[in-house]
Amino acid sequence: MIEDVVSEKAMHTPILKRLVPIVLSLAVTSLCLFGSSGRLHWSNAWALLGINFAASVVSTVLFWRNPELLAERSNTKAGKGWDKPLVCIVVLLGPVATWITAGLDIRFQWSRGMGALAFISGVIVAVFAAALIAWAMHSNTFFSSVVRIQKDRGHFVVTGGPYRFVRHPGYTGICTFTLVTPLILNSRWAFVPATVTAAVTVLRTVLEDRTLQNELDGYAEYARRVKYKLVPSIW
Repeated sequence: MIEDVVSEKAMHTPILKRLVPIVLSLAVTSLCLFGSSGRLHWSNAWALLGINFAASVVSTVLFWRNPELLAERSNTKAGKGWDKPLVCIVVLLGPVATWITAGLDIRFQWSRGMGALAFISGVIVAVFAAALIAWAMHSNTFFSSVVRIQKDRGHFVVTGGPYRFVRHPGYTGICTFTLVTPLILNSRWAFVPATVTAAVTVLRTVLEDRTLQNELDGYAEYARRVKYKLVPSIW
């Protein structure tokens, strides 16, 4: 009986470990949104949390099925020095500023609401943006948290999936999700930090693309074939 309990506990431990990042992420997001707004009765915030939760679950499943990708995503020390402040803004400071600004806007009514159509449009676009990020992650086993050439993993140019259309589909999804978050939260003021965050993401795209062209074999040829970095037919 004791052995059965220990065995069952060991079997579920990996699952629990994978759930910890999801719980922490939702906790931080909830604290920012509901703490700044001063209320729990905010349906827009709950909608954003629901989308974030679904996206986190999908990412966790992808990591679970690809341990090498999970190990690479956890390797945050090996990236380029210039990338560390940028990824901090894109992943943490920018979203936090957007959530808090939206909450304060709702709390003190700094701006007029944008209506149900803006909310619905924001939710639909956010879902597609999250799906694009998941597609890019699924297609690219070198989908790293930091900018680095992964020579230790036999890094090569990925050309399948969404990489057939743009060179950085993950960043396309991130920028899009960032810019529609104010629509979901019904806050005009939240566009200020969201726009700054998206701009930093674009800057990171430019610098990463330059690094790949200079240091990754075959990327320059790929860039000649797939001309657009983020948006087909535009840029």
